[in-house]
Amino acid sequence: MELCMKILGADMRTKAVSRGDGEVNLVYSQEYEQGDRIILELSGEPAFLWLQVDDALGKSLVYITGNVTYMVPFGEKRINLSPKAFHGNRHLLCARAAKPYETETYRNLALNVCDQHNIKNCYPHASANVETRGESVFAAQNAIDGVTVNNCHGEWPYQSWGINMQEDAEFTLDFGRTVETDRIVLYTRADFPHDNWWKSVTFTFSDGSTLEMEMDKSSLPHEITFDPKQIRTLKMERMKKSEEPSPFPALTQIEVYGKLGTG
Repeated sequence: MELCMKILGADMRTKAVSRGDGEVNLVYSQEYEQGDRIILELSGEPAFLWLQVDDALGKSLVYITGNVTYMVPFGEKRINLSPKAFHGNRHLLCARAAKPYETETYRNLALNVCDQHNIKNCYPHASANVETRGESVFAAQNAIDGVTVNNCHGEWPYQSWGINMQEDAEFTLDFGRTVETDRIVLYTRADFPHDNWWKSVTFTFSDGSTLEMEMDKSSLPHEITFDPKQIRTLKMERMKKSEEPSPFPALTQIEVYGKLGTG
C-alpha cells in the first residue's frame, strides 16, 4: 500500500510531500499558515493506519476509507488542543499500516486524536446535533481525544462535548466498519457546582438495540458492561439531567471497548 502525505497551502500549492510503501514520514520545517491543510492519500482498499497529524497530539489507530483532509487549526479552532500542537517551525507527521496483532486486540475503539468536525474517511468519528455555541472547546470530537480531565471546563485540557442546554441533544460515534463491543466508559464533566450531571443516558446501537446506563454525581468514570454487540455506530441520547440548579451537564470522554467485528 502506497501512502502519501502532503501539506497544501490555502492556494492549494504543495508545500511539502513525502511518500512511502506501508509507512510514510513527513518533516515540515516551516510555520503553518492560515488555510494550510494536511492531505493523506492511500492506494488500494480501506486500511487501518497509525496516523499522526502533529507530534504534540500523538498517534491514533484509525480506519481510513479514502483520502483524508485535515485542516490545520488556527485561532479559536485550536484552543481545544495542546498549545504545543501545530506550533513552531518543526513538525513531524506520519502514517503506518497497522499490523494484524494491533488491530485485533481488545482496546478502546473510540479513541481518535486526529478527529475533526468535517473530516471524511477517517474513523472513529464523533458528531452531534448540538455543540455549545459552535465553540471548539465544546465540540463532539473532544469526547474521543483521550483526555479525561473533567474537573473544569474550557480551553485544553478541559475541553468537552457541550450540549448548550438542549434537551434532545444526541452524540453519535461512527466506527466506519463493524466492531464488537461489550463495554462503555463515560467521563462526565464534574466542574461542580458549575456543572450538572446526568442520572442516566440511553445508548442506541446500529443493531437496533438500546441500553440505559444509570449514573450518579461523581468525577469518577461510569462503566457499563453488556453482552457483545456487533455494531457500526452508537448514539448517546435521552440524557436525564439531575434536579440540581445548574443547566450545564457535559461529556468529557467516551470509551468504547472491544475488537474487530465479523461484519
